[in-house]
Amino acid sequence: MMDLALHNYFRSSTSVRVRAALNLKGLSYDYIPLSLLKGEQTSAAHLALNPSGLVPTLVTPQGALPQSLAILEWLDEVYPEPALLPSDPWARARVRSLAQIVALDIHPVNNLRILKHLEAEFGVDAAGKAAWFRTWASAGMEALETRLAAEPETGTFCHGDTVGLADLCLYAQVLNNARFEVDMTPYPTIRRIHEACMAVPALAQAAPANQPDAV
Repeated sequence: MMDLALHNYFRSSTSVRVRAALNLKGLSYDYIPLSLLKGEQTSAAHLALNPSGLVPTLVTPQGALPQSLAILEWLDEVYPEPALLPSDPWARARVRSLAQIVALDIHPVNNLRILKHLEAEFGVDAAGKAAWFRTWASAGMEALETRLAAEPETGTFCHGDTVGLADLCLYAQVLNNARFEVDMTPYPTIRRIHEACMAVPALAQAAPANQPDAV
């Protein structure tokens, strides 16, 4: 039994973020798979850990911690190397701001429960759900591309030349975009950063296809 246990789903982009951070920091953890398609995230056992019935949830010696951004910042404070956030307050704010374009603008309207609701309540078919996903993913990608291309702090990665919090969000989202055939041609800076992320073994290992519950 490890000190950390990650309750997650292989294809969940929020789970990818956390797996990548754990890998970057060299942390061992118990991998607890939950099938979102089977509704295992709403079991009584998981709701006792995370009343929202979502993934990921990181179980720590202090208790269960839901919400990927909170998990990432907790990991960074408790296991500070390598850092996911810069030491300078303005730089930290910039990185959080970039990450939140993905985490707050794109992901919440495109996660599985929203897509399932569109189908159940409004009869939206698979093509319609994919079009919905592409609409909001593209809007966020456009904003992110504009900033990354224009702001001088952008380097090999979103902020400078080391992987940080914003890169974990970008990396996971671009992987998810591919499932819904989001056209990434208009976003050369994002594509360049994503390729740099793919070359980092800790991030590549966090990809959905490399997880034990991948199907």
